[in-house]
Amino acid sequence: MSRVIRYQGVVIRDDHILLVKHREHATGRSYWIIPGGGREDNETEETCVQREILEETHLVVTIERLLFDEAAPTGAYQRRKTYLCKVGIGDALPGYEPETEAAQRYAITEVGWFDLLHPASWDDQIKTDSITYPLLQKIQAILGYPIERYS
Repeated sequence: MSRVIRYQGVVIRDDHILLVKHREHATGRSYWIIPGGGREDNETEETCVQREILEETHLVVTIERLLFDEAAPTGAYQRRKTYLCKVGIGDALPGYEPETEAAQRYAITEVGWFDLLHPASWDDQIKTDSITYPLLQKIQAILGYPIERYS
């Protein structure tokens, strides 16, 4: 698996974005994130995003388009490619992390739909996250949603 690029999917349904919550085993720290991960050698970028979303949320999605490709702010990846996705089949439920290394570090404990029209309603954990919050604001701007600044 390549860990140079993180392929992630923005799943939108009724003006809500789907996020998954990770909880680190060692520290108990938890955080919300867009579903995604590394690409397997035999996968296309789109197939990778679909697999990651299925593993992490139990949803089958279709890829609409690439939203953006940018340098990753921190972490194991150097870049992140973010795709816009549409729900095809299934109900969002917490999935699993099949890669042993990742599963030893964290578990997926929740999934949640967050209203892109009303970011004030978002969990404070999202609003104070230095990676996820700016990413969500970028997604809102690209998709034409109003952006509320959290102080």
